[in-house]
Amino acid sequence: MNRIVKLLALSVAILVVVASLEAVLLASFLNEEKPQRSVRVACVGDSITRGTEYTLYLWEKLGSNYVLSDFGVGGVTVSLKSESAYMNTTAFELAKQFQPDIVVVMLGTNDADNDLNVSKEQFISDYVTLLNEFQSLSSKPQVYIVLPPPIFENDANLNGTILTQLIIPSIREVANLTGVGLADVYTPLRDHADYFGDGVHPKVEGAKVIADAVFGVLTLDLPN
Repeated sequence: MNRIVKLLALSVAILVVVASLEAVLLASFLNEEKPQRSVRVACVGDSITRGTEYTLYLWEKLGSNYVLSDFGVGGVTVSLKSESAYMNTTAFELAKQFQPDIVVVMLGTNDADNDLNVSKEQFISDYVTLLNEFQSLSSKPQVYIVLPPPIFENDANLNGTILTQLIIPSIREVANLTGVGLADVYTPLRDHADYFGDGVHPKVEGAKVIADAVFGVLTLDLPN
């Protein structure tokens, strides 16, 4: 009889130990961190986005947990007055379909074309429309706009005075109206014509400055 009682007691003890181990393993499984989804970054712009190494340097700074896609298109404008408005491109639709977590928009250089004659009111209105399209996405992205690089002497009919007196102030106003983040790549590049191959498109040195400026603003909102 004593032997049976001892066996029963041992069995109960084993069951308690097994149950405890299962509870520990279950708790460990539940507390285990799930793999984080990559953060999707959409870089929107003209040939300064599409045609330079800026996006590559930005991705290197962000790290492997970020998926960065370049939706730049050469020659595009903010203004819908132009036949080359960014909002009329396939890239614009693809950028929205990408469902980004972060959107970085660097446009305005081609709006400084001597022949476009865009007004400040029209530029601001069209830029706000463009940004609203991104802000209304179901992914609810953080949106940032960029003061574009300076325009130096060039053969592309782009006017640096129009950029500084109309486009740059308008972009600042757009940032205030929409509440988006603002990165300034104009200021750190305005004394570096040598960083530009044709007066408009930055070389490697310029692309690195752009990436640094954009990354510096993004880090204000990125998780530690």
